[in-house]
Amino acid sequence: MGFLFKSLTPVSKKFKANAAAIDIRIDDNGIITELGQNLAAMEGETVKEWENAYVSPGWLDMQVHLRDPGLEYKEDIESGAAAAAFGGFTAVACMPNTQPPIHTRAEVEYVVKKQAHLPVHVYPVGCVSKDRKGESLAEIADMHKAGAVAFSDDGDPVYNSQLMRIALEYSSMYGVPVLNHEEDIALSRPGHMHEGEVSARLGLEGTPGIAEEVMIARDIMLAEVTGGHVHIMHISTAKGIQLVREGKAKGIKVTTEVCPHHFDLNDTEIETRHFDTHCKMHPPLRSEIDRLACIEGLKDGTIDCIVTDHAPHARHEKEVEFIYAPNGIIGLETAWPVSCKRMYKEAGMSLEKLVEALAYNPRTILNLETLDLEVGKAAELTFFNADKEWVLEEKHIKSKSINTPYIGSTLTGYSYGIFNKGQFVENEI
Repeated sequence: MGFLFKSLTPVSKKFKANAAAIDIRIDDNGIITELGQNLAAMEGETVKEWENAYVSPGWLDMQVHLRDPGLEYKEDIESGAAAAAFGGFTAVACMPNTQPPIHTRAEVEYVVKKQAHLPVHVYPVGCVSKDRKGESLAEIADMHKAGAVAFSDDGDPVYNSQLMRIALEYSSMYGVPVLNHEEDIALSRPGHMHEGEVSARLGLEGTPGIAEEVMIARDIMLAEVTGGHVHIMHISTAKGIQLVREGKAKGIKVTTEVCPHHFDLNDTEIETRHFDTHCKMHPPLRSEIDRLACIEGLKDGTIDCIVTDHAPHARHEKEVEFIYAPNGIIGLETAWPVSCKRMYKEAGMSLEKLVEALAYNPRTILNLETLDLEVGKAAELTFFNADKEWVLEEKHIKSKSINTPYIGSTLTGYSYGIFNKGQFVENEI
């Protein structure tokens, strides 16, 4: 008989800030049939009401690694979707660094079919190059027809400038961006953390910020020449953010994203946590100056969206010496509470702006239909809290992997659940 969600404060472009709480009625087909106040429950209807609950259009994480196909011992599409739902995400875009990589129509169709019954949309991102080797262009047109929403060789940069130029030209024909992992490999590797005072003190080879920044500059220039849309992935340096700011001011089609760990943590964590491999990722945790620049860039709109770069690794892969551990942490379960604490509670960013970075801007970048709270539309909703404090434990992790620095941390805010594809998923902490 459908659902009735009671006393929800809307955070939406359709509702002004500080709008009165509303009730939302959704029928058996997952369609919003009524928005109002003090709606009476109908016979057989499931009624849900939470304390201090907000509702917004469903959140989209446009950069996750689901390891499927080929590396399902770390994660698969089902477990990744469960992690996303716990974190409040109704949709994710999965990166193509799988085995085999998502570089033909067949792999795109595999993802599309495997996610069809899940309560979370999983949008495949196709490779820029065949086999992610960076040598020749992959089947962009064919993958786009099959459902690819963007193109990337993430995990590695598109290092060949001519190939990147061609990719921007081709992708612009379909109105989708090229998502590039910004790294000059000759400058960056084999760095194990950010190059700076801490790396020098610890005796670890570092990755300098310039390795990221020179590639950002190159791609902005290529976007200007081609008219294509380049999306700068997981930006992490103050100079890189300034380059994007300047590119946008010139009208170049450049957008970017930031991970919660890059505006929450800095490189000193590796020292204070005694080489905890859950603090090893790429780009690495940067300096405090860079961390603060990420916060400012998100607040002023230079940074368009928040992503997790959710990168699951098995326990045994991280339980090694720091220099041998793979890069990456999971982030779907913790993205909202980390963002809520750092950006809303401490930095003063409004919930409306945070929802833009989580729900609206990612869809605009990927040229997907923008969602909102409207009668007659299919319900794709996130229900969340912005005040409750709780301690993250392993039992809360829905991913197959637990490689996160936040286990045991006190977090603020969490998702009560999501509604999508006619399915309701409720979370408990």
